[in-house]
Amino acid sequence: MSTYGSFPGSRPRRLRTTPVMRRMVAETRLHPADLVLPAFVREGIGEPIAIGSMPGVFQHTRDTLKKAAVEAVEAGVSGIMLFGVPEESKKDALGSAGTDPDGILQVALRDVRAEVGDDLIVMSDLCLDEFTDHGHCGVLDEQGRVDNDATLERYAEMAQVQADAGAHVVGPSGMMDGQIGVIRDALDQTEHEDVSILAYTVKYSSAFFGPFREAVGSSLKGDRKTYQQDPANSRESLRELALDLEEGADMVMVKPAGPYLDILAKVAEVADVPVAAYQISGEYAMIEAAAERGWIDRDKAIMESLTGIKRAGAQMILTYWATEVARQL
Repeated sequence: MSTYGSFPGSRPRRLRTTPVMRRMVAETRLHPADLVLPAFVREGIGEPIAIGSMPGVFQHTRDTLKKAAVEAVEAGVSGIMLFGVPEESKKDALGSAGTDPDGILQVALRDVRAEVGDDLIVMSDLCLDEFTDHGHCGVLDEQGRVDNDATLERYAEMAQVQADAGAHVVGPSGMMDGQIGVIRDALDQTEHEDVSILAYTVKYSSAFFGPFREAVGSSLKGDRKTYQQDPANSRESLRELALDLEEGADMVMVKPAGPYLDILAKVAEVADVPVAAYQISGEYAMIEAAAERGWIDRDKAIMESLTGIKRAGAQMILTYWATEVARQL
C-alpha cells in the first residue's frame, strides 16, 4: 500500500473512473452534423440491389434513394453524396451519361432536392468513371492514357449540369491537375456562384476501394496510379492542398480516411477551410466482415473508427454508417 507523498503522485486514471466521468472529459465528440451519407442510385431497376461486398448497403432505385434521404434528414445527418450507376449500354468513351441532363445522376439530384429541399446538403460525385466504358476517371488519348486537359473540359460541363440539377455541392474526385479552378470558372460563368466545391484533394490509389467498384458497376481495367496519389508519399498531399485552395476549393477531403490518419492530421493542421474525410468501402467492409464472424464488436468498432477520424482533424466524415450512427448519437 502506498503512503502519502509516495509514487505515483499523478494518477490520470482518476478521470476514467466512471462512464459519466469519461464522457465529461472526452476531448473528441461525434455529432450527427459531422456525417455525410454516400449513396448509390442505379438506372433501370425496380427494387434496390444489395451490394455483396458491403453488407447493408444498396444500389438504390429513385424511390428508395428519396426514402434514404428523408431518413438521413430525420437522423440529423448533414449531407448526402450521390453516385450514379447508369445502364451498361449507356457507357461510352466520353462518359456521356455523366453530362446528359437526363442521366441517372442528374435525375437523382433533382429527385432528392425535390424531396428534402435544403434540409440536407445534396452533394454530387463529379467524375467520369461510373459513366465510361473503360472505367477511368477521364478521357483517354490515342495511347490509352488519361488526357488531363481534355478531361477538364468534360468536368466543366459535368459541373454545370449537376448544378442545374440542384447540387448544393460538387465533389470532383478524379485527381486531375487544375480541376478545381476549371470547375469554379465553369460554375461562376453559368450563374452557379453559390454552388460549393468539395475537393477530393488527397485521394490515394488504394486497395481499399475494392468494394466500391462493385457498388458502381465499374468497367475499369488496370489501375489509376497515374493520377491518384502513391500511398508511399506524404509531402505531395500538402502540395495538392495548396493548389486546390489557390484554385478556389471551399472544402477539402482526404480519402481513404482510416489508413491515412497521419495525412488527415497534416491537412487539418494547415487548411483554412473545412476538412472532410471519406471512410471508404473497404474500411466499411472490413468491420462488417469481422463483426459477422464474431471477431469484433461491430457497434464499438464503428464508433471507434469514426472517433479516430474525427480526432485526427476531420470536421465532416463521409461514411456508409452515417444514418445509423446519427440515430445512435
